[in-house]
Amino acid sequence: MAGDQTYDVIIIGTGAGGGTLAHRLAPTGKRVLILERGDYLPRERDNWDSTAVFVKGKYRAPEYWYDKHGNAFPPEVNYYVGGNTKFYGAALFRLRPEDFGELRHHGGISPAWPIDYTDLEPYYSEAEQLYRVHGRHGEDPTGGPASAPYPFPPVAHEPRIQQLSDDLEKHGLHPFHLPIGVDLTQDDQGRAVHGSACIRCDRVDGFPCLLGAKSDAQVICVDPALRYDNVTMITRADVRRLETDPTGRTVTTVVAQLGDGTTATFAADVVVVACGAVNSAVLLLRSAGDRHPDGLANSSGMVGRHYMRHNNLALMAVSKEPNPTRFQKTLALHDWYLGADDWDYPLGGIQMLGKSDADQIHGEAPRWAGAVSPDMPFEVIAHHAVDFWLCGEDLPDPENRVTLDADGGVHLALDEKNNIAGLDRLRHKLQGMLGRLGMHEHHLLPHSIYLHKGMPIGATAHQAGTLRFGTDPKTCVLDVHCRAHDLDNLYVVDTSFFPSIGAVNPSLTAIANALRVGDHLAARLG
Repeated sequence: MAGDQTYDVIIIGTGAGGGTLAHRLAPTGKRVLILERGDYLPRERDNWDSTAVFVKGKYRAPEYWYDKHGNAFPPEVNYYVGGNTKFYGAALFRLRPEDFGELRHHGGISPAWPIDYTDLEPYYSEAEQLYRVHGRHGEDPTGGPASAPYPFPPVAHEPRIQQLSDDLEKHGLHPFHLPIGVDLTQDDQGRAVHGSACIRCDRVDGFPCLLGAKSDAQVICVDPALRYDNVTMITRADVRRLETDPTGRTVTTVVAQLGDGTTATFAADVVVVACGAVNSAVLLLRSAGDRHPDGLANSSGMVGRHYMRHNNLALMAVSKEPNPTRFQKTLALHDWYLGADDWDYPLGGIQMLGKSDADQIHGEAPRWAGAVSPDMPFEVIAHHAVDFWLCGEDLPDPENRVTLDADGGVHLALDEKNNIAGLDRLRHKLQGMLGRLGMHEHHLLPHSIYLHKGMPIGATAHQAGTLRFGTDPKTCVLDVHCRAHDLDNLYVVDTSFFPSIGAVNPSLTAIANALRVGDHLAARLG
């Protein structure tokens, strides 16, 4: 295991970026080694238990990072084969075409990308096919053109959500079916047929799927890639540093601590980092050496800077009628994504969350004291709950950054008030419609169980931006192919490369980009 074989490619991490890249390269015949810090997620009943997953955080990494004041917090990260996609809601949105250009927000500028929507569009279409996305192009008024239809029709709304969609349309809005990656076959009533892997349960959002029916990177990409003889994976391999040749231009050695406590070294012609925006930056900073005293690939001083994580609000409304919906994550609304008639700046998007249950609501009880009427028990609230996710754009700021202390501790500095005016207006838009949508107007409750107990800095599920790509080596870390400007054979394919984050879930863009970089690497390797 230790350094007796040189691979064509080493991929560090198995999430949306790394897992997808492994799948892309597997058919090339190139020798690919995947190094994954975690192991396979254990399949057990707790996978679907709200108390275990949300209240106790059973599957979160048992580690702490530090904020800019030195206070420790537990980040929302999971180290398993498939990365954070094991727990994501599988909402697979494209960025809007406008997101690739410069956008002026109330709080500042969202910068342009060095590629545009048309460069990524073919890969978006491939990504949607690969990850079994259900949806319908053309419903979303802000969506860009698509060269191929979704491979599957949209997941049908259950009656209460269909009523919500109808009510939104009556008020001149344009709700659309949320694009979601699940292995679902529906009958003409929207029910899962006998042979469907997905059973339309209420465990899609934030839970791992016991049935393997959610389109996560392990199920869709890693396991199929490992069927090729030229692809190998080592789990419980925590990569500690990357070492270079004397010139500092080539990564020669990948040093990992294995599950048995031993250290192993690996070598490859190309090394690809896909550890997540924070941990990829950490790895490069920890790999400082004589030729790279401030961290690997950091001649620009930009490694770890411009961290973004979306401005999110998870909110629960209380329906006047019961909401017996199980698979609730089927609707989204982008009418105010780029602006409104009373606001010249982008607000963001609204989408449904997975259906909350009594255990989750009990977990919220201390934060809700006095916010609900005493004649409405938590079980009643759960039966009437309608759960929304509001997503606004976080803007890149060089002072929002990842650093290491002398002991190797991870520090994450974050301005939690960055560009929140649009999100506040989006909340007021939703609040003002509740009565017309069949909801109690005064019950729009913070659902912080989805936001790491209400600590914005701990909600790192949508992390991006710490190793941005661009054309100027003085202002960015990676080139347009996501290769480090400073090194000949180092690439990054997680969401670190984002120059801006838009206001939709970043997963599909990471997947599409990994396919794009995979084609570049296949050509490079010959």
